Amino acid sequence: MYKSLLEHIAQRLYQNPEPQELLEWVCAEIQQKLSAYDWVGFYFHKPEKKELHLKAFAGKPTDHTVIPFGKGICGQVALSNQNFVVDDVSEQDNYIACSINVKSEIVVPLFLEGKNVGQIDIDSNTSRAFDDKDEAFLVEVNRLVAAYLLRSEMNF
Repeated sequence: MYKSLLEHIAQRLYQNPEPQELLEWVCAEIQQKLSAYDWVGFYFHKPEKKELHLKAFAGKPTDHTVIPFGKGICGQVALSNQNFVVDDVSEQDNYIACSINVKSEIVVPLFLEGKNVGQIDIDSNTSRAFDDKDEAFLVEVNRLVAAYLLRSEMNF
């Protein structure tokens, strides 16, 4: 499933859609095709404010459209530059609840020319929903999206 979904995303990227449309499409495509992915979103850095801003998502709307660096899983990834897989969000002290239904989360930073500029954030209503294959898949999604964003010269 991951391989065919990556190929589908890569094909869409080469059609050069408008950047906002592309990010929304990627979120929706992943959320619809992977049943454990209940919410999919892209946050991008506003380094001057030390905040993450939600740019695109698929799933239920969230109040967390701006997240300070260091807060929650996403805010921690903004500082650490490392993937973060949470098997059980109830065990995290620094977790920001987007929904009472969320049980696990994975956040993977998005790098442009070696600089962390944002991240893809996935919430699941299933505990222990993510494994190494999910992590590798999302790293590759971000690599494809980053290559596209460089070509499109998108302003963050």
